[in-house]
Amino acid sequence: MEEHSHFDSKPSAWRKELDLPSERGASRLFTEDLLEQLGEHGWPPADIFAIHLAAEEAIVNAIVHGNKLDPAKRVHIACVVSPDVVCIEVTDEGPGFDPASVPDCTLDERLDVPSGRGVMLMRSFMTRIEYNAKGNAVVLEKKRAPAEA
Repeated sequence: MEEHSHFDSKPSAWRKELDLPSERGASRLFTEDLLEQLGEHGWPPADIFAIHLAAEEAIVNAIVHGNKLDPAKRVHIACVVSPDVVCIEVTDEGPGFDPASVPDCTLDERLDVPSGRGVMLMRSFMTRIEYNAKGNAVVLEKKRAPAEA
């Protein structure tokens, strides 16, 4: 998960790494810069919406479910934005989880249960979503669709 060598050849890419406190609303310390950079790199509005939603969900999950809002724990974010790909890695200091154990929120018996929707949204909005073995880090990647002729 640490390998981002395919970004090395992209001199126009924006890179940012930061640690967020485990408190509600902390995601804005990252998402404001992310939104600005997506616009500057020419991402279309629908993709900006999708990337923003997925990043927000991953960060909130890390703060609330991973770190349990523990003020002694931080959420680490590493991000690269280029004109054709966005990669965001979110790591918490919690015990991790098994993403395969998240129930399918589209099943009839789960429609009224709020948990699990965020993971489904991240999977549907991003090109690739990958968790580490421990389950306390996720990589979100969105590749820009080719322009229609």
